[in-house]
Amino acid sequence: MSEAPSDLPMKRAPLWAMAAFSFVSAATVVGSSSAATPLYRLYQESMHLTPLMITLVFAVYAISLLAALLTVGGLSDYIGRRPLILAGLLINAVAMMLFSYATDVGDLLLARAVQGLCVGASTTTLGAAILDSDRKRGPLLNSVSAFVGLMVGALGAGLLVTFAPDPFHLVYEVLFAITVLLIVLLWFMPETVSRKSGALASLKPNLRVPPQSRAALLLVAPATIASWALGGFYLSLMPTIVAVTMGVSAPWVGGVVVAVLMLSGALSVGALRHLPARRLLLIGTFTLSIGVAVTLLGIQQHSTVALFLGTAIAGIGFGSSFAGVLSTLLPTAEAHQRAGLLATFYVISYLAFSLPALAAGVSVPFVGLAVVAYVYGAVVIVLAVISLIASLRKAA
Repeated sequence: MSEAPSDLPMKRAPLWAMAAFSFVSAATVVGSSSAATPLYRLYQESMHLTPLMITLVFAVYAISLLAALLTVGGLSDYIGRRPLILAGLLINAVAMMLFSYATDVGDLLLARAVQGLCVGASTTTLGAAILDSDRKRGPLLNSVSAFVGLMVGALGAGLLVTFAPDPFHLVYEVLFAITVLLIVLLWFMPETVSRKSGALASLKPNLRVPPQSRAALLLVAPATIASWALGGFYLSLMPTIVAVTMGVSAPWVGGVVVAVLMLSGALSVGALRHLPARRLLLIGTFTLSIGVAVTLLGIQQHSTVALFLGTAIAGIGFGSSFAGVLSTLLPTAEAHQRAGLLATFYVISYLAFSLPALAAGVSVPFVGLAVVAYVYGAVVIVLAVISLIASLRKAA
């Protein structure tokens, strides 16, 4: 007697489909976090927000992201990829609804906190699913997924803000619809790992730097702080700087500036990925310092062309530095030590992503946006040059 259709095992999609699904999901989750960037200027006007409030909203996201990353970041190794991906996508859908109905800074803080939990819980799981499904292309897909997501999120939101009606709702409704579609598609995706015991123990934060990795971490720390601090500055305050100090009123310009930074970062990761780690760091720190200098010149001269050119060069530095840092760090640790080392790296990175931007927001009422941009850029340049000199001395 044949089995009833309901008793037949469901046919899952092939592994390559899971790799593609995980890449798109990772880009969507990260892109949802950058979608608010072109709207910050409009929030500032409609909710009477100060630059400090904007950077505080941004910082809350990074802090909640770190909390999730350090607790549930490795949970999918024990309970499976699909359950945690589902949880992350559901949280992202909730965050999009919270943003859509936000009416004051409290609502924005709540939405960003929920969004940070989503990104922290999802990115490591989706990255692991990509590697599970495609060992050959997985490292490259993981390296560019965040850059692609941040670019598409900022650019897409900027275009909707400029050319579509009701941007405060439409941006998040589009992302909500994409997230729901991904939740449906997840049903057909295969699981890539088996469940095992130890889920509760995995929730304990694992921050460890192996003794043999300490010198490498110290070497790349200035480059890490410089590049992530620059990314945080662009995603929090750059649209306001473009509007206030340069007098560019079109809201899409702020989104496009962020998109250019992330696009050049993604392209540099893809194009330079086969270079040795030391060369990546040299290229990254050099182009980062040059790009920031050109960007500051564009702000000072009110030149949009110089601003975009400097941003593109700085993006090359951002992507190259990121790839160079990971290529320098990871080989120094044994397989069982890498999770703790990566956790430490991401703590440093996301603190650099949020705290300097928050300090910049605090400083704006006292010295003004332009001065904050010059000082912030100068610090990034100094850190990049320190890393450049350290890399050259190590090679000598």
